[in-house]
Amino acid sequence: MELENIVANTVYLKAREGGSDSNKGKSKKWRKILQFPHISQCLDIKTKIDVDYDYVVDQQPIGKLLFRQFCERNRPNYHKYNSFLDAAERYEVEVDETRTALAVELFGRYLKTEDGEAVTDVVPPDVIDDASKLLEGGSKDIFSECIRCVKSFLAGEPFAEFEHSMYFHRYLQWKWLEAQPVTQHTFRMYRVLGKGGFGEVCACQVRATGKMYACKKLEKKRIKKRKGEAMVLIEKQILQRINSRFVVNLAYAYETKDALCLVLTIMNGGDLKFHIYNMGGADTGLGLERSRFYAAQVACGLEHLHKMGIVYRDCKPENILLDDAGHVRISDLGLAVDVPEGGSVRGRVGTVGYMAPEVIDNERYTFSPDWFSFGCLVYEMIEGRAPFRARKEKVKREEVDRRVKHEQEKYSSKFSECARALCGALLAKSAGARLGAAAGRRGAAQVKQHRFFTRLNWARLEAGLLDAPFVPDPHAVYAKDVLDIEQFSTVKGVNLDAADDTFYGKFNTGSVSIPWQREMIETGCYTELNVFSSDEEGKECRPPDLQLSPPTAPSDEDKGCFVFARRVLCPQKKVPARLRPVPVPAHLLAPARPAARPAARPTNDALLVLQPQECPILRIYRNA
Repeated sequence: MELENIVANTVYLKAREGGSDSNKGKSKKWRKILQFPHISQCLDIKTKIDVDYDYVVDQQPIGKLLFRQFCERNRPNYHKYNSFLDAAERYEVEVDETRTALAVELFGRYLKTEDGEAVTDVVPPDVIDDASKLLEGGSKDIFSECIRCVKSFLAGEPFAEFEHSMYFHRYLQWKWLEAQPVTQHTFRMYRVLGKGGFGEVCACQVRATGKMYACKKLEKKRIKKRKGEAMVLIEKQILQRINSRFVVNLAYAYETKDALCLVLTIMNGGDLKFHIYNMGGADTGLGLERSRFYAAQVACGLEHLHKMGIVYRDCKPENILLDDAGHVRISDLGLAVDVPEGGSVRGRVGTVGYMAPEVIDNERYTFSPDWFSFGCLVYEMIEGRAPFRARKEKVKREEVDRRVKHEQEKYSSKFSECARALCGALLAKSAGARLGAAAGRRGAAQVKQHRFFTRLNWARLEAGLLDAPFVPDPHAVYAKDVLDIEQFSTVKGVNLDAADDTFYGKFNTGSVSIPWQREMIETGCYTELNVFSSDEEGKECRPPDLQLSPPTAPSDEDKGCFVFARRVLCPQKKVPARLRPVPVPAHLLAPARPAARPAARPTNDALLVLQPQECPILRIYRNA
C-alpha cells in the first residue's frame, strides 16, 4: 500500500515540475489544440462582449498586451502614455525609502517638460499643479488624477484605431479559443489531495498548456441527495466573480457524467492547520513574524470579498492555503453569501469555535463574523491552539459556544503587546465593539491600520512583491497519503433526470476569462502563438488567418467533367474547419466607431480601411 502512495506522489511531482521533455507538461498536440481560427469566424464575438478600453485593456491580460503591442509597433506617439502608466504603477509599489526620489524623477520626466516623453498634452495644467503640490507635501497619492487623464485619452482615438487593427482581430481570435467547450479531456488527473463536502479534490493539469490546478469534484447524486444545488451554484458564481491574489480563483467549470467540477488555483504548500501543528516539532504555532505576514494576506482576501459584498463565514486554518512561493489564499467559499447593499443576512453556519457570538445566537449580521473568525485565526497562528478549544479536546458544541460568548481568551508570552491588542479587538463579544465590524464593506481598512501591521508595506504586499517568510519544499507533497484520505461511500436511492439538466447548464460554463488568459501568458503559449507576418520592410502585417478577402469564384480547374477524377488522383490536403473562411455579415465588417484621423497621418499595413467605392453588399476591408 505504501508503494501506491509513492507512485502517486512521484507522478504528481513530475507533473508539477513540468515533465521530462521541453514542452513543460504540454501535450504534443498543444499547437493544434490552440490553433487560431480564421478571423471571419470570430468577428461576431465583438457583438457579445464589452468592447471598450476599461474592459479590453484594463481588465483583460491579453487585451492589454495586444493594445501595448499596437501602440509600440504602429503608433509610437501613443507608446509614451503607456510608459507613463507603467512608471506610475512602479511608483505605487515602491519601497518607502526610495518612493519620494522616484516620484520626483517621474514628475520631471513626464509632467514637467515638453519633450517627446512628456504627457502634458493630455494632462491639464491644473492637474499637473495639484500633483506638484502633493509632491512637495510627500503624499503617496500623487499621480492618480494624472493616470485618469491619460487613460481617458487612450480610451478615445487610440483605442478606436486599435479596434480597427489586426491586433484587435487577434484579440478576438484569443477570445474564440477562450470560449471553446471544456470537458474532462481538457485535463490530465493526478492524485487525490483531500476531500470536499460533495466529493474529492485532486490535482490536474491542462493538456494544452501544462498548467497545474486543483479539481474540486462535486458528485451529482450527492448534491441531489443533500439538496445542495443552490449552495453549489452560489459558490461557483461567487468564485467566478473573484479576481484576487489572496483568494483561490476559479479557472474552469465543467461537468462529467457523474460530477460537476470546479478547477481552481492549486496550492501546493498545504494548509495553515498543517503548518501550525506539524511543522514546528513539539512547539506549535508559527511565531509573530510569520503570523503577521499570513494575517495581512488573509485580511487582503477578506477586504476583496467584502468590497464585493460577500461575507465569507468560514475563516479557519484549514481553509487558508499556501502556494509554491509561500503566499496564502482563502479557499472553500461553500458558506459564502452575498450581503445586499444596505441589508444584512442571517444564518447559523460556520465551524464550531470560530463562529462569532451573533452567528451562534442566529442574529442578523453583515461582515462582522469574518473579523471574529479572523481574530481566532491570528490567535491560533501565534499561540498554537484555538482561543476557545484546545486541539483534540473532547468537548460538546454547546460548551464551545458558551466559551465563545462568555469567556475571555487567555494570552501567553508568545504574544507581543500589539498582537494581544489586535486579537482582543477582533475577538470582542459585541459586533459593534469589534475592530473592522462597524465600517461594513470597508472594515479591512481599520484592521490594516492597526499598529500590529505598522511596519508592513501594504502596496508591495498587495502587488505580490514581498518575499514570504517560509517557502514550501518544491519536492514535498503537503497532503495526506492517498490511502489516509477517507473515501466517499456510494450514494444509493438517487436518480438523475432531465429536470437536473437546467441546473447543470448554469454550472457548466467552461473557462473563466482572466485566469484563462493569465494561463496562456504564464505558460508561454501567448508568446509562441501570437506571431504576425512581415512585409518587405520588415513591418508586421496580417498572416493568412487574419486576412479578410472577398469570396473567390471557382477556378477553371474546378469546373468540367474531369474534376472528380482530378480530386481522386491528386487529392488536396483537407483544411481544418476552424481555418476555413466563412461569410461575414456587412455590419460586422463596418467600423463600429469610425475614428477621425489627421489627413497627414501615414497609412499602415496593420490598419484596415473600408473602401467606399466597393460593393456595399460585400464591404470588404483591404490593407491600406
